Amino acid sequence: MLHLAAPLMASNAVQAVINLTDTWFIGRVSTQAVAAMASIYWVMTAVILVLGGVGLAVQTFVSQAIGSRRRPRAALATWCALWATIATWPFFLGLALAGPWLLKPFGLDAQIEQLALDYWQPRMAGAAIGATAWALMGFFNGISATRFTMLVVITMTVTNLPANQILIFNLDMGMAGAAWGTNVAQLCGLVVAGLVFLGPRMARSYRTRLMWRPRASVILAQLAIGIPIGIMYGADVIGVALAQLMVVQVTPLGAAATQVVMMLTSLAYMPTLGIATAGTTLVGQSIGAGDRDWAARIGNVTIAMCACLMGGVALLLLLTGQWLVPQFLSAADAASGAATALALTLLWPAAAYQIFDGLYFGSSFVLRGAGDTRVPAIAALVLSWCFYVPLAHTLVFAPGEAWIDGLPQFGLGAIGAWYALMSYATLLGTSLFLRWRSGRWRSMRIN
Repeated sequence: MLHLAAPLMASNAVQAVINLTDTWFIGRVSTQAVAAMASIYWVMTAVILVLGGVGLAVQTFVSQAIGSRRRPRAALATWCALWATIATWPFFLGLALAGPWLLKPFGLDAQIEQLALDYWQPRMAGAAIGATAWALMGFFNGISATRFTMLVVITMTVTNLPANQILIFNLDMGMAGAAWGTNVAQLCGLVVAGLVFLGPRMARSYRTRLMWRPRASVILAQLAIGIPIGIMYGADVIGVALAQLMVVQVTPLGAAATQVVMMLTSLAYMPTLGIATAGTTLVGQSIGAGDRDWAARIGNVTIAMCACLMGGVALLLLLTGQWLVPQFLSAADAASGAATALALTLLWPAAAYQIFDGLYFGSSFVLRGAGDTRVPAIAALVLSWCFYVPLAHTLVFAPGEAWIDGLPQFGLGAIGAWYALMSYATLLGTSLFLRWRSGRWRSMRIN
């Protein structure tokens, strides 16, 4: 388990560094810029997850194909996902152009809204690049060649740093430069992934150069698994996005503090995703080989490791927060002191739910390896939109500020949003863990 997970943990730790680097660069622009990023970060992430869901399903199909000793089938699944992902590019471009209409209803401060649009439009226009890279990395993960995933992520990291510096500051592009920097980094990673996928070793072992023709039955099967994956993570992220927008509307200072804490907690969940992704591969390979008892044991170990790792990192964040938080807010900005103090307060509820977030990641990923994605998607959708968002609305807004009249309003601001997130993560993590333990996934077939 650790042999397979180690490169993935390193890859996701590097991805967390990319996120923190972007936040650090944007923090050098202004506290307002960080607040603008907070207003759209999760909306943007949700859109990418939903439209890129078919790419996320690749690992399930590839790992089960490998377990059943059908290597060319793994390459076919990857090519079909690539064709399906390429078909989403026009939708990403349309959403990029629709940015002003999407943000208008939320009543953001004019300066924050403009900064958010400066980032949204180029980033969304290039988001399909990253979604395409997911499909190729899903192939590498599914065949247990996780060192290639690490190579792709390191390529993105190495190119992201100079791209941000040049585009944001040297060319004075500001928020738009941050977006284009990410696009450039992801394009470099995609090129590296494509070269490996089509290289002689993969071509010889998996027939990657011969299985390129799209097959409707495979694409439909991947959509049946991938769309619920996208909806599950998208519903989760959209809930967070709406809560972020509530905070931005009430207090831009709280939004900046929230964005910093979100990026710091990525130090807990990004490496954990490495373990969870390894769990997807090993559960899928076990099921492909017909050994569902071993799949159950692997799943249990994956979930336990995810929960323990996230709890441990949360404790470290509490111990080092006094030093970490100020690094992401400009000392020259008059608002940075208050934002730092608030971020240190927000770290406490953020740390409190990390173990349950570990249950969520571990359970959802091993269920994904088994092809059980519909019920987890429904659970995330219902808990996010029917519990988390209304609770955040109640806790964040004061009387007279609410989007919807009629709900009680406690006016807790940013801290209220984190109390709502803590409650939601606890329920969702517990629900998906119980779904895994029920064993309903044992009777499922995907191909």
